[in-house]
Amino acid sequence: MGKNLIKVFTGQRRVGKSYLLFQLIAYLRQQDLETPIIYINKEDLAFSAIQTAEDLHSYVLANKSDDGKTYVFIDEIQDITGFEAALRSLLLHHDLDLYCTGSNANLLSGDIAGYLSGRYIEMVVYSLSYPEFLNFHHLPNDADALEAYLKYGGLPYLKHLPLQDSMVFEYLKNIYSTIMYRDIVNRYQVRNTPFLEQLVLFLAGHTGSLVSAKKISDFLKSQRVNMPPNQVQTYIRHLVNAFLVHEVQRYDLLGKRLFEIGGKYYFENLGIRHSLWGYRLEDRGKILENAVYNHLVFKGYQVRVGAIGNAEIDFVCEKEGEKMYVQAALSLSEPQTLEREYGNLLKVDDNYPKMVITLDGFTGNSYRGLPTLHLRNFLSS
Repeated sequence: MGKNLIKVFTGQRRVGKSYLLFQLIAYLRQQDLETPIIYINKEDLAFSAIQTAEDLHSYVLANKSDDGKTYVFIDEIQDITGFEAALRSLLLHHDLDLYCTGSNANLLSGDIAGYLSGRYIEMVVYSLSYPEFLNFHHLPNDADALEAYLKYGGLPYLKHLPLQDSMVFEYLKNIYSTIMYRDIVNRYQVRNTPFLEQLVLFLAGHTGSLVSAKKISDFLKSQRVNMPPNQVQTYIRHLVNAFLVHEVQRYDLLGKRLFEIGGKYYFENLGIRHSLWGYRLEDRGKILENAVYNHLVFKGYQVRVGAIGNAEIDFVCEKEGEKMYVQAALSLSEPQTLEREYGNLLKVDDNYPKMVITLDGFTGNSYRGLPTLHLRNFLSS
């Protein structure tokens, strides 16, 4: 705060980006009630006249204080055409401190990132972590609370609703519709909306599975839907940009390279997935894997799927030059499962931490030096 950088909060709708702005405003008011603050919310009709970079630039300069620093907060800035030009120009005014939010992963990428190079810092806001979920809902850290978290996800507003299927899933379906139509259909002028919705269901049914645009296209052909792989890839990119799903690329641990095709997809919010696909017993393994992935990215890791020949490491995680390898296994009761999950980790020839996360209630020794963690303990860490 107070630095000559644009502070950008990105993330899926309703994860709490706006509330973070309100908390920053409250903090400033606590320091000085007279602090000059400009707040622009593009979801508020009162600001509908701000449509272009010129509109934004003029509004801020007309309303900023002539004495001291003015703090400028802009909510859902992607709805302003050419906003990056306005931000770059406003940054020249050293008496302005700029903050904004956006619900699109491409908000500050590619050409825009180059345009604002070195002038902004981006902070991704995720759904609530498991400890935050417990705190929000005043729940003890027990099996029932974990089940509620896996079922309903971590959107903050759920604290105002009873944790019941009918109420929560209806709310989450409405959030999903907002994301689909405001952040994808309208933004990208998508014409084939039925296919887009079927694609989301396909990814829900194949959460954590290796899929490619060609595999999806071939599946659709078997369902008498003709959609070329390049179009499938474009639609997937829209879903990723709207933070509805995360794409995880495969990484060859021996060749030290990324695979160009085939990756895994996980939902930013498990509750939204279940509101569309259902909360199914047969999906417990997929849900476990998605929850592990979400916790890893929440903790700041860059995550990839690891490949060693035909063997797979669920998550190769890297942060600040350090690595960690994580396998997610629903149960470890079968000998072949033990050999696969731990054996794949043992094939990685380095000394970085390796672990297996499971829903089995096991608290004994390690397997050849590799620890086992229950999902609840992992999410609580």
